[in-house]
Amino acid sequence: MRKTDRAHAELLDQQDPLAEYRGKFLIADPEVSYLDGNSLGRLPIATIDALNTLMRDEWGSEVVDGWSHWVDESEKTGDLIGRSTLGAAAGQVLACDTTSVNFYQLARSAIKARPGRKTIVTDTSNFPTDRYILQGLAKEFGLNLVMIENSSQSVEEPERITPEILTPYLNDDVALVTFQVIQYRSGARNDVKELTELIHKCGALTLWDASHAVGSIALNYDGDSVDLAVGCTYKYGNGGPGAPGWLYVNKKIQNEVRVPIQGWFAQGDQFGMGPLFERAEGIRGFQIATPPVIGLRAVQTSFGMIEKATIQAIEAKAALGTELMIDLFEEWLKNLGFALGTPRISSHRGGHISLLHEDAFQISVAMRKISKVFPDFRNPNVIRVAISPLTTSFVEIWDGFDRIRKLVASGEYRKIVINNARVL
Repeated sequence: MRKTDRAHAELLDQQDPLAEYRGKFLIADPEVSYLDGNSLGRLPIATIDALNTLMRDEWGSEVVDGWSHWVDESEKTGDLIGRSTLGAAAGQVLACDTTSVNFYQLARSAIKARPGRKTIVTDTSNFPTDRYILQGLAKEFGLNLVMIENSSQSVEEPERITPEILTPYLNDDVALVTFQVIQYRSGARNDVKELTELIHKCGALTLWDASHAVGSIALNYDGDSVDLAVGCTYKYGNGGPGAPGWLYVNKKIQNEVRVPIQGWFAQGDQFGMGPLFERAEGIRGFQIATPPVIGLRAVQTSFGMIEKATIQAIEAKAALGTELMIDLFEEWLKNLGFALGTPRISSHRGGHISLLHEDAFQISVAMRKISKVFPDFRNPNVIRVAISPLTTSFVEIWDGFDRIRKLVASGEYRKIVINNARVL
C-alpha cells in the first residue's frame, strides 16, 4: 500500500485515537471537504446545548442575579485555555476582548516596561494586524520598528525565524520582540523556547501571537519562560465566529507590566466605585471590562473537548495530516504548477500547509464552487489547507486533494468568473 492510496487514508482513520470527535461536530454537508479549520473551526454540537442552557436557565431565569457567578468567567475560561493548550498554570490567562485589542494592550505595556529602549523587532511575514499595530505604536512613541525580511516563499523553510536570522537584530536598545508561533501564510513553526531565551539575553520582552497555533500544537509557555502572548479561539479552538480572544501574562512579570486601558474590572475594589484607579493583584489587573459570557461559554465547551482529547494527541494527528497533504502534493499537484510553501520537517510546521500557484485565487474559488473543497486564499498566490484534528478525517484530506488535482488537471477551474467577494 502506498501512502497516496485512499486505503492508506482509510487505515489512518481506523487507527485514529481522535476519530470519535468528528461525530461531536455539526457537519451539515458530508460531501464537503472542509480544509479551512485554520480560519474558522466547525461548530461543536455541545455548544448549541451549552448556549441554549445559558440563555434559558441562567440569563432567562436568573437575570441580573446571574452576575454572581458570571463575573469571573474570563479568568475561569482563561485557566482552561492555559492548562489545555498553552502549558500555563492558573492565574496567567484571561479570555477577553479580541486578539487585536489584546495585542495592542500587551505590546504597549512591554514597550513602557523597557524605558529608554527605542527598538521593536518583528518580521515582514507577521500577521497584518500585528504589523499595523506595531507601526502605530512606533509612530506614537517615536520608536524604531525593525522588520526582518522573511517573506520569500522560495526557500526550504519559508518564513521560519531561526536564532541565526534573529541574532543580528538584537541589542540593548530592543524593548520588544514579537513573532507568530505559526506563520499565518506559510504554516512555518518558530521555536518558542530557543528564540525566547535568545531575546531575554538582550533584556527585551517577548510577545508571541499563537492565533494559528493554539489548539493544533502543544505549547509550554511557563516552561519556555514566555513573557506575553495572545491568540484567538475560533480557529482550531472551534469557539465560533468572533469568539473572544485571550491574553497570557507570565506571573513573573505581572507586577512589572501595566496595560494602558484601566477598566473597572481591573480595579482592586471593583464594586467600591472609588474615585481613583488602584489595580487589582494578579491577572485580573489586565482585564478591561465585562466578560462576554455567551462567547465564553462556547469557548469553554470547545476547549473542554481539547482538554479531554489532549493537546499532545491533537498535535500528533496534525503532523500526520500535514504529512499526508505533502505526500499528495508531491504525487499529484507538483506537476500541475503547484509549489509547496511550508517546511517539510513536521516539527517545523503547524496544522496547515500552503500550496502556491500562479492561478491560486481562481483555483481557490473553484474549489469551493465546483469541487466542494473549502480552503482559503492569501495574497499573492497562496492556497492554505488545514487539518483540524478533532474534526478532519484523513479520508476527507485525501478526497479533497483528489478533487483539487482533477479540478486543475482538467482546467475546469478556469470556468469560474472572479467576483468581488471580500472574504476568501
